[in-house]
Amino acid sequence: MTKPISYKRDRYPPPIIAHAVWLYFRFSLSLRLVEEMLLERGVVVSYATVRRWAIKFGPEYTRRIKRKRPSRHDIWHLDEVVSIAGQKHWLWRAVDQDGYVLDEIVQTRRDTEAAKRLPKRLLKKQGCPPRRMSADKLVSYTAARRQILPRTEHRSRMSLNNRAENSHLPLRRRERAMQGFRSPRKLQSFTSVFSAVRNLFVPLRCRRSALATHLHRLAAMAEWKSAACVPA
Repeated sequence: MTKPISYKRDRYPPPIIAHAVWLYFRFSLSLRLVEEMLLERGVVVSYATVRRWAIKFGPEYTRRIKRKRPSRHDIWHLDEVVSIAGQKHWLWRAVDQDGYVLDEIVQTRRDTEAAKRLPKRLLKKQGCPPRRMSADKLVSYTAARRQILPRTEHRSRMSLNNRAENSHLPLRRRERAMQGFRSPRKLQSFTSVFSAVRNLFVPLRCRRSALATHLHRLAAMAEWKSAACVPA
């Protein structure tokens, strides 16, 4: 059983901390804007404290969020994007057919060894191989798939990987709002929480009616509060 989160040394109530962390990771808000929004609600807290909460509690919350159940019928869309963090780094990302972010790894290389690391982690995390793997025409993916997922169908037409390309956009917008990431470690830490929060609150593509979206968000907020160990 997962131990409850301890707020023992924090003088602010857990609901305020959970709300601040939610604002920061759910929306394209700077730390100072989160500070201002909390002030409007009568909560006086510095942006430095919001940063500390995000670093300390963000990973703790997301570890308690339920992941989407994997299936052998899933399609993994793999892609990589350039991110400058001191030097050129590549953020390798995988999403499924619904746009759900499965995993992300920051790496300095773009070769076969780097390409093998992502499907290896995915196979361990998901517990079963996908029905199909879709990627761009990078040769490293072909070699990685041959060694890690030899029985999985591999398609490399660019048009088939639009799902992965589109999934980069929210993170790219957030990166611009933050004026980039200062280090690979911070990039890895931020994306792991950012994507988990987005997975929780953004409805799957098959559930886009107004009522379904509304109900999904209510359920997501209830799960977020449960993960943060605060009353609903």
